Amino acid sequence: MTRVGIIGTGKMGISHLAILGAHPEVEIVGVCDTSKMMIDAIEKYSGFPCFTDHIKMLDSAKPDAVFVAVPTKFHAKMVEELLRRDIHVFTEKPFCLNPEEGNLLVALAKQKNLINQVGYHNKFVGTFQEVKRIVDGGWLGEIYHFHGQAYGPVVVNPKQDTWRSKPEDGGGCLMDYASHVIDLINHIIAPVSGVKASMLKSIFSKDVDDAVYAMLELSNKITGLLTVNWSDDTIRKMSTSITINAKKGKLVSDANELKVYFKDECPEGYTKGWNIKHVTDLTHEVAYYLRGEEYSAQIDYFIRAIHGKVPNNINHFESAWLTDRAISLIRKEYTLTNG
Repeated sequence: MTRVGIIGTGKMGISHLAILGAHPEVEIVGVCDTSKMMIDAIEKYSGFPCFTDHIKMLDSAKPDAVFVAVPTKFHAKMVEELLRRDIHVFTEKPFCLNPEEGNLLVALAKQKNLINQVGYHNKFVGTFQEVKRIVDGGWLGEIYHFHGQAYGPVVVNPKQDTWRSKPEDGGGCLMDYASHVIDLINHIIAPVSGVKASMLKSIFSKDVDDAVYAMLELSNKITGLLTVNWSDDTIRKMSTSITINAKKGKLVSDANELKVYFKDECPEGYTKGWNIKHVTDLTHEVAYYLRGEEYSAQIDYFIRAIHGKVPNNINHFESAWLTDRAISLIRKEYTLTNG
């Protein structure tokens, strides 16, 4: 059994707690939050040991691994503390407020040989996993353009007062929403290495961006677009998609449906021309379903990595650092252009 602690009981912390609580190879040894109301409720109805101070939880519960689900501004210091105590770490995204903070943690995790993962759950979505397989297999031929997009109704009025509305807390569409799309582009095609142009637009927010538009260049010199808007109330829930144009075909995929066109050769299970695959055709069953198979799958992968059953090569700190770096490049290009 892996002894697991959780820091933060917001939406993602509670989600992780539910999945971990049902995991056959996990023992929950501590739950921590600064909100006594949350802790009292969890302690009363779950029986898990609860704390309002994460250091006291670490000293008392002595977990093998900890899930960090707090605002991004707390990640660097908290994750460093966990690593220095030789604790495996799963932290929510984005990784850190800036790549300089993350760089230290990448090196420390490697030095300590600890399992590390960041919660970019799209890599565990069946459609996006199939996109990665098709691209890596060379079935589309040479890629010459891509377009990563995400839309959703997160900030749809001017009266928002949460950590998402504060840049110093890691708020804003670029860090909280666009990071998912950037991470997917990095993973499927190649890491972002440069930004040719960018626009950060406030729609309802006063201090942070609500929409992001950028022209990206990847390390393999492929260029494409990023379009993200979290103030779009025509969308019921977050919708992330990627379009890839290549010399031997075209691919359009979101979390529910993959559409792919092959001009010539195609992988087994496909035909020349247009093909449609649904996430239900591509997703493996999980032992515990909550919100989507990907949330359980990422946690199961983390636990299996701790047990040495799988390599620590999906969503590790270094890949998340590449996403932090791309965010920094987008912000820098916007500042250079707009002052």
